[in-house]
Amino acid sequence: MDIERPLEHDVLFDFLRVVEAAAVEAARTMGQGDRKYSDHVAVEKMRAVMETIPMNGTIVIGEGERDEAPMLYIGERVGLGAHGTDGYPEIDIAVDPLEGTNLCATGAPNAIAVLAAAERGGLLHAPDIYMNKIVVGPSSKGAVDIDAPVRDNLRAIARRLNRDVTDLVVVVLERPRHRRLIAEIRETGARIRLITDGDLSAGISAAVGGSGVHALMGIGGGPEGVITAAALRCLNGEIQARFVLKEQLDEQEDRAKIPDGLVERMQRMGITDPTRVYDTNELAPGHKIMFAACGVTDGALLRGVRFFGTGKKTQSLIMTTETRHVRFVESVHVEGGPDSVVRFDRV
Repeated sequence: MDIERPLEHDVLFDFLRVVEAAAVEAARTMGQGDRKYSDHVAVEKMRAVMETIPMNGTIVIGEGERDEAPMLYIGERVGLGAHGTDGYPEIDIAVDPLEGTNLCATGAPNAIAVLAAAERGGLLHAPDIYMNKIVVGPSSKGAVDIDAPVRDNLRAIARRLNRDVTDLVVVVLERPRHRRLIAEIRETGARIRLITDGDLSAGISAAVGGSGVHALMGIGGGPEGVITAAALRCLNGEIQARFVLKEQLDEQEDRAKIPDGLVERMQRMGITDPTRVYDTNELAPGHKIMFAACGVTDGALLRGVRFFGTGKKTQSLIMTTETRHVRFVESVHVEGGPDSVVRFDRV
């Protein structure tokens, strides 16, 4: 009798290997001050390991267009089934081989290697532009509205959590474009955790109980928004998001990062209304969502890579909508001969 195995049994732990390998390579460059090199080694390692996985994978969110990114570009085919071999599952993949390149380069917290995947068509094809987001955890799901005033959203979150607004912690990227948002949050009495990079890991933290984060607000990257949505599908959190066009930005530095002809490019990717508000299920509509992340540097969610004399230790998060399993995985990667000592610290 044929028993259909969940997709997670086939590739989820392979994806764990992918993010672990990328995190280790990036961690070797930690603190060296070269963010481009840190990203480069993470990308190369992630791609090399993905080529060994039994799947027919397509990168739907990657390091950019083919001309800009020699590896893991949007549309690239990866896996054992990408080169003409039939019988492997078709999987759409969104990657951020090193989320927080500046964090890794300076040795700052919260750099991670990330991958999200789904069956074909299960992830929105998002262009690499800005996206305005609000992210909350399961308790506040359905209580917020990205178009509502900041004070109303924070009051709604506080009511759901049965606490005062002054007890809330909101994560915001420290950018000039967020001056007014930061002022509005502070007017409510809520506390702010400003971050220099890494709104993806911060968004995930907002959906994990005990992280000390209750919401993420503000403008970050569009691809990161889709990967965050994939994680929130597994964690039962909520994201609402809208793409940000050039004319909606006040800062010249931000406007310069948005290319001309963007609306036409979005339409070619299937986004017919660039002003539309997307919810979690629209950003990651797949029935079988998988998510994997591995810490590069220590953070609120994951510990970074630890190197010791005969190997290294990683901490990762893997989860799926298919079986509703959320796993924190600590791996000791032993190197050397048979006399190698395995190091395991509980602290």
